Amino acid sequence: MQQAPLMPKATAVWLVENTSLSFEQIADFCKLHPLEVKGIADGEVAAGIKGFDPVSNGQLTREELDKAQADPDYRLKIAQSKVKLPEVKRTKKGPRYTPVSRRQDRPNAILWLLRNHPELKDAQIMRLVGTTKTTIQQVRDRTHWNSSTLSPLDPVTLGLASQIDLDFEVQRAAKDKPQVQPAAGGQTLLPAEVSTVPEPAPEPFVPAEPRRPEKEEKIDADSVFAKLKQLKRPAEEDAE
Repeated sequence: MQQAPLMPKATAVWLVENTSLSFEQIADFCKLHPLEVKGIADGEVAAGIKGFDPVSNGQLTREELDKAQADPDYRLKIAQSKVKLPEVKRTKKGPRYTPVSRRQDRPNAILWLLRNHPELKDAQIMRLVGTTKTTIQQVRDRTHWNSSTLSPLDPVTLGLASQIDLDFEVQRAAKDKPQVQPAAGGQTLLPAEVSTVPEPAPEPFVPAEPRRPEKEEKIDADSVFAKLKQLKRPAEEDAE
């Protein structure tokens, strides 16, 4: 697959204005969509862009251009440059870009992540919402300047992160979290043969019989007076 010319839209503007090429030919050469080329021809796309001549700049030969204008099915081939340009090395991916209109929602998203996914590391939160470690710490310690008005909001709903990225970071944090081994002598699950034994049926309730009062002994008046006389005689003998 051949590379696109420099300044593809400006090149398309020049080809639309100065050649009889079809929209498909221009779109194929400039790596654009045919509808986009049609929009350029109608003045709806690339308004104000000055045309860029690919012939005078060595990106297209005159013979190649004449051949394409004579045959609508012919596809233009970009001219090989005599100057070899060094390959541009891709730099390391930086922090996620957050639109200006969404940056004020980042503390709310951080608060939501801290409450709902405490297993996430600060570096993971930084990747998800494009924030800094200082801001995360301020939200966690409630020292953020706007802590009184913060409310936890889902970063996916706010458009700060995709659901796929959030699920990936959560799963990654779950894998990195060490599994806690049960302590020796701690509570363990009972065997199935013990836990599945049916409980015995409760015994039927039998009401207790009312307690009968004990019969009072019948008091004999003669015996009482006899005892009193016996107690009185020793008292009279002591008096003598």
